[in-house]
Amino acid sequence: MTTFDNPWKTVSSREVYDNPWVNIRHEEVIKPNGEAGIYGVAHFKTHAVAVVPLDANGNIWLVGQYRYPLNEYSWEIPMGGGAFDVDILESAQRELKEETGIIAQEWTYLGRLHTSNSVTDEVGYMYLAEDLEYGESEPDDTEILSVKKVSLTEAVRMVMDSEITDSLSIAAILKVARLKKV
Repeated sequence: MTTFDNPWKTVSSREVYDNPWVNIRHEEVIKPNGEAGIYGVAHFKTHAVAVVPLDANGNIWLVGQYRYPLNEYSWEIPMGGGAFDVDILESAQRELKEETGIIAQEWTYLGRLHTSNSVTDEVGYMYLAEDLEYGESEPDDTEILSVKKVSLTEAVRMVMDSEITDSLSIAAILKVARLKKV
């Protein structure tokens, strides 16, 4: 891996907002061109974890919910936050069970991504879950979820037609499609 020197210099940093999920900082900086500037940074207090549950027939499960920041309904793969002191896979397994009632026996790590690296340090981790068992979901009290089963091919179409716009969902679905040669 190639390393690069950081061309940014932090002059000062102050917290402007904090809640149990996110911390926002205002920073005075020296930009790479040497001029003074500002930067806002959103620090998430959990990892993002996302799961593509894939059955033996090539179907996956999507979760639909109204996303407050976007002011619109969103179809996504099961996902949520995982505490930094909890194993990432364990958090992914919990989210899958909570949102869909599914427990998987086989797990494949798909990789990680930065969800919006110009404004946040959030890292998302993606998994493929297979050999599925079905049970009752246990959504959080902030979630009113719709769960639907679609073919992996249909999910790829939804990504390509911008019916699925969530970055973790897009990346994970396309990775699984590539792995499964769909």
